[in-house]
Amino acid sequence: MFAIIAAIAVMFGLSLVRVPVVFALVIGAMTGGLLAGLGLQGTLDAFNNGLGGGAKIALAYGILGAFALALARSGLPDLLAYKLITVLKGSSNQKAQNRVKYLIFFTVSLAAVFSQNVIPVHIAFIPVLIPPLLNVFNHLKLDRRLITCLLTFGLVGTYMLLPVGFGAIFLNDILGQNINTFGKPYGFQISYEQIPAAMAIPVFGMFVGLLVAVFFSYRKPREYRDVQLEAPKHTISGDMDSHGQAKPEIANFTLFMAAAAVVMTLCVQLYSDSMILAGLVGVAILSCAGIFKWKEADDVIITGMRMMALVGFIMISAQGFASVIEATNQVPALVEASVEWIGNSKALAAFLMLLIGLLITLGIGSSFSTVPILAIIYVPLCLQFGFSPAATIAIIGTAAALGDAGSPASDSTLGPTSGLNMDGQHDHMKDSVIPTFIHFNIPLMIFGWIAAMVL
Repeated sequence: MFAIIAAIAVMFGLSLVRVPVVFALVIGAMTGGLLAGLGLQGTLDAFNNGLGGGAKIALAYGILGAFALALARSGLPDLLAYKLITVLKGSSNQKAQNRVKYLIFFTVSLAAVFSQNVIPVHIAFIPVLIPPLLNVFNHLKLDRRLITCLLTFGLVGTYMLLPVGFGAIFLNDILGQNINTFGKPYGFQISYEQIPAAMAIPVFGMFVGLLVAVFFSYRKPREYRDVQLEAPKHTISGDMDSHGQAKPEIANFTLFMAAAAVVMTLCVQLYSDSMILAGLVGVAILSCAGIFKWKEADDVIITGMRMMALVGFIMISAQGFASVIEATNQVPALVEASVEWIGNSKALAAFLMLLIGLLITLGIGSSFSTVPILAIIYVPLCLQFGFSPAATIAIIGTAAALGDAGSPASDSTLGPTSGLNMDGQHDHMKDSVIPTFIHFNIPLMIFGWIAAMVL
């Protein structure tokens, strides 16, 4: 079992010192395979055999990145920002400004939720939607750490609970599929319908953390400087409204076709259960509507796919890593040693599994990529300790998601920083990573442990 421990330790250590995660996974897999006596060629064969498991997910991510960029070309994010700004400009008293403040909270949260399920663009909407609103945040003296928490909750909590869009990828294609794959030798299988209910308690913990951030931690006003940013690309210079605000000029046909693309993407996704086909349909509709010129199609699609490419490569590499771990044949020995060391305490076993998941995800930065690494060890471990199928889902799902919100390398923290730091007044570590770690990872640990014990 030393080979497995060494592989995970090398992968985690390299990730923490900011070696690219893909390289860390490959080097960790090579370390484990060589120490297990597979030899260089045997290790490479095992790694290559596992790569196909992440190819479908990686392709879905790339196509959705292209759809996100194409949708941004429609000007919808600029229009939403403009509407919020004009509402604020017409609000002179404190009561009206409070209404605008909570409208902003609702809009930002809703945009983050929809980006995972209804309009699956992931974090691509943040650098488009948030920068035009920075002066609004400044005027209301909103603490940007709170905006980070709102965005991160929408990004992470949604895919952990709702099996649509990226939620379908995480809950069904990754979590459910890996549990069933590694549980098959033990006669252990789950149904995908069990997963959302099992994840509800951990997600409720995140919601509790969000309420603490909104009503206690970051409710006090915070001062920021007004910094003039470059005008949005859909704004026509000189066309001002009565408040002196530049108006985005977007044709009604463009808005109609953008809405049609969103609706059709969702419908195709629900009907076919294919994120790849849904993304292609969305891009095709936006292209045929003339939202971007045909000669620009290559640039839009390639740039959008590049935006999501890193996550896709990490997922592919993680499947290869898990395949090498399985090929060592040391998982049963590791499980037996763990049971002997922990004893009969299910409570301690659940806590340690969640803690290890937190550490691994902090290093990798992606909960999606962590599941294959954890599932191969945690499925037999959960069976040994007598955890129910629902508790097993909750432990592995929460252990993978733990750290996503608080990792410096996670999309869930890098995305909010990319928008909120556009004027140089939002520090990634102090204003994104630490607040989300405190308000989401700690509640996830607590409520994930509760779920493991009561389900």
